[in-house]
Amino acid sequence: MYSNNLVCDILVYIDDNLSDKITIENLSDRFFYNRYYIMKLFKKEIGLTLIEYINRIRIYYSITLIKETSNNLLNIAFKSGFYSIEYFSETFKSIVGVNPQVAKNYLKNKKNIKENQIESINDSLVNLYMLKSFKEHYLLNRKPNVLPTKKLTIFK
Repeated sequence: MYSNNLVCDILVYIDDNLSDKITIENLSDRFFYNRYYIMKLFKKEIGLTLIEYINRIRIYYSITLIKETSNNLLNIAFKSGFYSIEYFSETFKSIVGVNPQVAKNYLKNKKNIKENQIESINDSLVNLYMLKSFKEHYLLNRKPNVLPTKKLTIFK
């Protein structure tokens, strides 16, 4: 069974525009589908609402930035598509289980962290990596676009 082309297009759009403001209305206007149809189809295909998916992918990206750069958390939040440090912190904590500063301390220095926080961070990282892998597999399973061919008939 193939992946849904509309959902694949949405996933690619989200990846390409992760640092921009992405709303359901924007997606509806961009892909010319009713927003309720998009929300229902996305939830059915991916298992998460659009907002849940976008937030999780943004947190995944922010963790990557924490690991690979020396940017402060405000810059990381903005680069990840969060326009409020409060919303970033709240979302980060709800997904990872600890606030961004604790995660940054753990990922950069591996110090000043409790055992239960380490478990929470590691579990969250595994879940986020699995979501990223699921997305990549979903996109690879997309139905190939085959252009219609017209057969020439010389003989009747």
